[in-house]
Amino acid sequence: MKSYKKIILTLIVALCGMGVANAQFRFGVKAGLNMNSLHLNSLENNFNKDNHCGYTLGVMTEFQVPIIGLAFDLSAMYTRMNSDLDAKAPEEENVSYNKNFLEIPLNLKYKIGLPIVGSIITPYVFTGPSFAIKLDKNSIDAIKTKTCQVAWNVGLGVELIKHLQISGSYGFGMNNVAKFTGLVNTETVKVKNNYWTVTAAWLF
Repeated sequence: MKSYKKIILTLIVALCGMGVANAQFRFGVKAGLNMNSLHLNSLENNFNKDNHCGYTLGVMTEFQVPIIGLAFDLSAMYTRMNSDLDAKAPEEENVSYNKNFLEIPLNLKYKIGLPIVGSIITPYVFTGPSFAIKLDKNSIDAIKTKTCQVAWNVGLGVELIKHLQISGSYGFGMNNVAKFTGLVNTETVKVKNNYWTVTAAWLF
């Protein structure tokens, strides 16, 4: 957990330092919706997975490298993720994975400059890691959840009138976010979380 904190702090300090040194540093607000999907390492057929819509909202900064179209953005988001695992056997316990996170995504963007309409619409692609720090405690003793959920995002977006950014991304879960034993026989099951996110941001 300490290593995650050091990485996040280093990224924030580095990005803020670049922003001070260059006028192409912007900040803004961002909000959106997510849909997550839990993936089990075993006993997949013993559960019905029910994914629900969650939400995310917070602030972001963006630093754009002059001329070449590369940019970096860093966000601090309050994120809610909702999902259920329902055991098919009626005597078994159901699992709700409804968690609140402080999510910190860091993305590398490439903005595609368009002739004539570039000041109105600019498409871009992006990728980067996301660190989601859990804000609440375990609600079921049998389920052990990780403090930090790590994902790798890939996505597409469009910037309108130099201020409004609308994007969609898919996050590939990099670590096991939870594990449980004994809900279905005695086998230990590990869980990863992949999720879609659609956001809109306004940069000043």
